Order: sequence, then C-alpha cells, then structure tokens
Amino acid sequence: MQATTTSFGIEEALEQLGINKTNLGTSTGSEWFSNGEEISSVSPVDGQLIAKVSTTSKEDYEKVMASATSAFKDWRVKPAPQRGEIVRQFGEELRRLKEPLGKLVSYEMGKSYQEGLGEVQEMIDICDFAVGLSRQLHGLTMHSERPGHRMYEQYHPLGVVGIISAFNFPVAVWAWNTALAWVCGDVCVWKPSEKTPLTGVACQKIAAKVFADNDLPEGISCLINGDYKVGEMMTNDKRVPLISATGSIRMGKIVAQAVAARLGKSLLELGGNNAIIVTPDADIKMTVIGAVFGAVGTAGQRCTSTRRLIIHESIYDKVKDAVVAAYNQLRIGNPLDENNHVGPLIDKDAVKNYQNALEKVVEEGGKIIVEGGVLEGEGYESGCYVKPAIAEAENSYEIVQHETFGPVLYMMKYSGNVENALELQNGVVQGLSSAIMTNNLREAERFLSVQGSDCGIANVNIGTSGAEIGGAFGGEKETGGGRESGSDAWKIYMRRQTNTINYTTELPLAQGIKFDL
Repeated sequence: MQATTTSFGIEEALEQLGINKTNLGTSTGSEWFSNGEEISSVSPVDGQLIAKVSTTSKEDYEKVMASATSAFKDWRVKPAPQRGEIVRQFGEELRRLKEPLGKLVSYEMGKSYQEGLGEVQEMIDICDFAVGLSRQLHGLTMHSERPGHRMYEQYHPLGVVGIISAFNFPVAVWAWNTALAWVCGDVCVWKPSEKTPLTGVACQKIAAKVFADNDLPEGISCLINGDYKVGEMMTNDKRVPLISATGSIRMGKIVAQAVAARLGKSLLELGGNNAIIVTPDADIKMTVIGAVFGAVGTAGQRCTSTRRLIIHESIYDKVKDAVVAAYNQLRIGNPLDENNHVGPLIDKDAVKNYQNALEKVVEEGGKIIVEGGVLEGEGYESGCYVKPAIAEAENSYEIVQHETFGPVLYMMKYSGNVENALELQNGVVQGLSSAIMTNNLREAERFLSVQGSDCGIANVNIGTSGAEIGGAFGGEKETGGGRESGSDAWKIYMRRQTNTINYTTELPLAQGIKFDL
C-alpha cells in the first residue's frame, strides 16, 4: 500500500487504525495476503490518492473460505453470551477509535465528518444491541397433540454469511450484519465497495485485534476486496448459505437470481425512491428541516434520501418558498470542515448521473427551480462537488420513477385528501422509506394503515432518511424485502429447527394414524 500525505489529519487517522502495511486487501483475521491486482482509493474530497489495496484472487478466496468454514466449527459451539462478550469488546474498540475511523469514512466516502462519526456510532449501537440479543436467541414451545410428547423450536447458526456492502455507508451496514451474525454463531466474509476499500481494511484490523486478544481462530471475520467479479465468487458459492447485499436494484436482481439458483438465502437492501407527503396540517418549519436534510444529507447518496416532496396544492407555494430559501443557505465544500452542509459525490460517474437526471427532467417537461451544476475552482479540484438542485416534476416522469443517487429533489402537488398523495407516493417500484408531515391524527393513522404507505419504513413528522438501531431496517417491492439492525432481524442469520420429544414408552403417530405390527 502506498499512501500519500494529505491534510485533515488523515495520515494520523490511518496510523491510529493500523493501516501502515503493504499488500492489504484479503484477510482471514490477523493474516493478510493477496495475489490480485491493485485498486486505488481516491478521495472525492480533494481527488488525492489515499492508498492502494490489492484485490482478491480466486486462490485468495479459497484460502478465505477454508479459514471461515474451519472457524465456524469452533465459533458455533461457543455459548451465545460468550459470543456476545466478543462483540462487546469489538464495540469498545470502536469507541476508542471512533474519531479516526469516522475521519477515514468522511475522507474516503465524502460524507460530512459529523456523519462519519455518526456512522461509527451506529456500529457501536448495533454492538450494544447484539450483546443484549446474545442472551435472547429464544425459540418457542408448543403443545403436542400426542400425550407424553413435547414440541419446541430452536435456532442454530447458518455458517458463513457473505456480506456485500455499498460505498455510501461503508462501515455501518457491514456492522449491522456482522454484529448480529456473530452473536448468532455465524462467521462473516465481507466484500466492501471497491470505491471505499480502506474503511473495510480498518474494520478488519479492529476486529482481528479483538479475536486475537481472545485466542480465537482465524476466519471468524474475513475480508475480500474487488469489483463485482469478486462478489460473484460468494453469490455462486454453495458454502455461503446467506448473502446479504446492499446496493442498486439492478445489482440486487443479479444477486438474487444467482443465490436462488443454488437455493441459498438472500437479504437484499436495494434502492429507494422516498417521498415526504406534506398535508395542509403540516408544521412547515419541521417540514423544511426534514426535507432539506433528507435531500442533501450525504449529498443525496443515502438509500433513504428524500427524492420526492408531495405537497398539498393549498400550501404548495408556501412550502416551496421555504425549502428554496433553505437551499440558498447551504454551504458546499470539504466535508471535514464542520461548517459545511454538503460534501462531494463519490466520483465523476456519480456526477454524470446527477447531470443526466437534471437534463432528463427538463426534457420530460419539468422545471428547475433551484439550479444545479458542478462546482469548480479552489476547494473543488476533485470535480465531484455539485449543487443540490430542485425540480418541479410529475410523478409519472420516467426520471422521477428511477432513483438518482445524488442531491436532486422533485417537488409535486396533490389535491384533495391524503389518499391522493398516497397514490403518488406508492406509485413507484421502490418501497424503502416514506414520511408524512401532518398534525392531523386521522391523516397520520391513514398513512400508517394497511391502505397507507407501502414502504418498509413509514414515519410521521420526521424525514425519510436515517435508521435507528433496534427497529428493523428495510423495504418492500423492488427494494428487496430485507430487514437488518433490529427487531427479529437476527432470525435471517439462523436456521430454524422443530424438535419433538417422546418421553413415554409408546410411539403414537400424529393425526391418530394406526400402524399396527
């Protein structure tokens, strides 16, 4: 690995995280190796090369799988509360290294430093959640129809869990999966985004230290690196019973088909096209805060980012003016400067997609009311900084029906009652997050009812973006149907078994069937 000297304390952060060796890229824990090609981690903040990481070759992958499958045999028999203790220690290491890891997340991905710290805090929170869960992996007991019999259900670990994560939350989503999988008794193989490989290296080093300090075998936490071809090694591998994949709908459909072809399990967290409904009874101040942060936070690169603002015609102009005024106050620049609201997009391909979206909405008849554009000059040398834009549009526009992973917000009107707004909100193929701004109890309850939002997340008087540990996170329709980070999401990482015990001296058959010999 060859690192360049940068400002913002990045070199110091890398040193604190232990990223100072060569040939990083593939790991079974404390052991690092690679025979693959190199990929560059380039910061969208200033366009500088941070480091180079080696990709995982087929030979490397086989070493990883041999290590993981071997480690599973030991890890699965360790009592769940003891596994929880290891996760607790991992969470403590994250607390100790929160600042340098948050800084690396911000610099490698481009989100604000506060959001980088918040992402690490999500990792800490899921560790806390998992520790408690390690003493609650309970099944059910049921009454048997046969006298002298007892029935119950129990859960056993699956084995190797394959995790494919996206660049926008380069560490938190991995932790959502890993912390739960570990306490369930699984081992994990992680392929981070090729756009943010160093955060993966950092997390692997933190985990490896905890496992080594507890004399645990290599292979409980494994890291592989590379593009979709490396991911395909896992999706096609029968030794990996569960693939958890976060990314685009297009990617998710490919993963789902490959895993289903071998009758494996998929946990998919895919695209969102999230809307906020604003009714005549909305608190305008709260609406502006929720809509603006939802649309421009992480430069619009959250799967829960607010894409559509559906406003009742009676207050449309009032809300529009307030949101536009807030946009005029946004500060765009270095995300490590906490005075800035918006950082860069991840790379120049993302910039092109953003520009294409603005062109297409105008072609389809939309009107730009907050101009976009790529920023140039001092501080914007990476070419990845863009202006958050707003367009008046119709829900039926093709570009509105698709997720643009950038700070483009579409405003539209609805008339009549909240049912008309819900028809617009639900009128897309994605079903991740949704929100309604209203002080009308009937409207709020209608939004949350079986006839209301068809999304996996439905919020009242808060925005669409963000996830709170403890609540199951995920979406419906083409968002994939997966659930992570809370509630009973742990069950996806385990296999369910029904047990019947006969404690009599006879063998009665179910349903009263007679079979006399």
